[in-house]
Amino acid sequence: MNKTSLREHVEVIRQAFGYVDQFTGEIFVIKISSGLIASPFIPILIKDLVLLHRMGIRIILVPGARSRIDEVLATYGIQCKRVNGIRISPPESIPFIKMAAFDVSNKIMTVLAEYGAHAVLGNWVKARSMGVRNGIDFQSSGIVERLQSDIVENVLADRLIPIFPNIGWSAKGKPYNLSSNELACTISVSLKAAKLFFLTNGGRIRAQEYNLPEGTNVADDGTITQLTVANAGLFLERNKWKKRDPSLELINFAFQACSAGVRRVHIIDGAAEGMILKEIFTNRGLGTMVYANQHENIRPMTSADIPEVLRLMQSAIEDELLVPRTAADLEERVDDYSVYEVDGTIHGCGALHLVDDRRAEIAAVVVDETYENLGIGGKIIGCLVDRAIALRLKAVFVLTTQTSDWFSRLGFTEATVADLPPQRRKRYDPRRKSLILQKRLTRRKVKGASGVE
Repeated sequence: MNKTSLREHVEVIRQAFGYVDQFTGEIFVIKISSGLIASPFIPILIKDLVLLHRMGIRIILVPGARSRIDEVLATYGIQCKRVNGIRISPPESIPFIKMAAFDVSNKIMTVLAEYGAHAVLGNWVKARSMGVRNGIDFQSSGIVERLQSDIVENVLADRLIPIFPNIGWSAKGKPYNLSSNELACTISVSLKAAKLFFLTNGGRIRAQEYNLPEGTNVADDGTITQLTVANAGLFLERNKWKKRDPSLELINFAFQACSAGVRRVHIIDGAAEGMILKEIFTNRGLGTMVYANQHENIRPMTSADIPEVLRLMQSAIEDELLVPRTAADLEERVDDYSVYEVDGTIHGCGALHLVDDRRAEIAAVVVDETYENLGIGGKIIGCLVDRAIALRLKAVFVLTTQTSDWFSRLGFTEATVADLPPQRRKRYDPRRKSLILQKRLTRRKVKGASGVE
C-alpha cells in the first residue's frame, strides 16, 4: 500500500470514530423504497443497519410497500386508480393493502432477527382521511395526523427497532393507507431525528435534469450533492413544472423535514453496497443531502488547529506544491489563516498575508485530495478575497508552480517579479521559478480549486 492510499485509509478510520461518538444516542429514520425490499441487496443493507444499531444509533425503519401492494391487489383482482401518484384506496382494498404492508414489515423484521437485532411493529400512527381534493374522493387513503411519540421513545429506550408499516388509524380505529415518504418525514420531525434517509433503488439526482439555483453543489459525475434548506425551496420552485417526478417528491419531503427541525436528510442509492455507511461515516457524501445546520464552513484558524493543518499540508509539500512550513511558522501568523472544516475535521486551508497597505498575498492554499473536485479551494479563495476587500486592499497576488491556468480562469492575470511589493520581491526564490499572478479586487467572488504556495 502506497503512502497516499495509507493516508486515505487512516483518514477514513479517523472520520468514522468521530462520527460514532457524534451520533451515539441519536435517532435516524430510514425509509426503504419498495423496490429495495424485493431486491437481493436487502440482506446486506439490513446487516449494515444492524451495525448502526449496535453502535448505539437509534434506528427507526419505514419500509415502502407500493410494489407489494400492487402485487396483492392484482392477485385478488382489485383495481385502484392513482391520481398525481396517490393511490385512491376504496374501503374494500384496505384489508389487502394492510396485508401487503405488514407482509413487507414482517420480511424486514425476519432479516433483522437473522442478524441478531430485535424489532417491533405497532399501531403508533394516528391518521385521518385525505377527503375530497379537486373533486376527487381519495376514500381510505389518509394523511398522518400525529405520532404517539412517547410509546416510540419507550421502544427505542428498550433497544428495539421500531418498524412502521404505511398504515395509520383514526381515533375510532379505522385504518388508512398512508404515503411511506410522508410517514417517514412526520416521524423524523416528531421524534427530533438527527437524520432522515430516503434509500432509493438505484439512481442519483442528476443536475442536468433540473434547473438549479445558484450555489448548488454538484459532483464531477453530475450528482447534486448538497442543498441548503433555502436552496431546496428554490430548487422545488424552479422545477415545479416537472409533474410526478419522484426525486422532486423526495426533495420536497426533505425540505419539509429540515424546515421543521431535522438537521439533515440524505437521499441515497440503497442498492449500492455499503452506501449508507459511507454516507454516515465519511464527511464526503455520495448521495444528495438537504441540510438545516451548517454542514461546512470556513473559519479562522486557531493554534489548536496547527497539527491538523500541518498534516494536511504534508502531501502538497512532498509534491512541491507548497513550500515547507513549521508549526512555529503557522503560530507566528495564525491570524492570517482560515481553515475549511466539515463536521469537526479540517479539509482545507489558506492564508492572506498582508504585505503593505494596498496588497496582500494569498498563500498556503491546500485541499484534502478527496475534496479537490468539489470547489473547496475556490470557496477558500473567495473567503480570502472577501477579507482583502474588507481591508480595502486594491489587489491580491499568488505565487504558484502548477495551477496558473486555474487562476487565469478565475480572473487572475500574469505578473512579474517586478510587480511584487519590494519586501516580497526580496523573498522570491528564483530556484522554484514560481509564476506570479495578481487580481484587482472587485465585489465578485472567485471559484475553483487550490495549489498556491
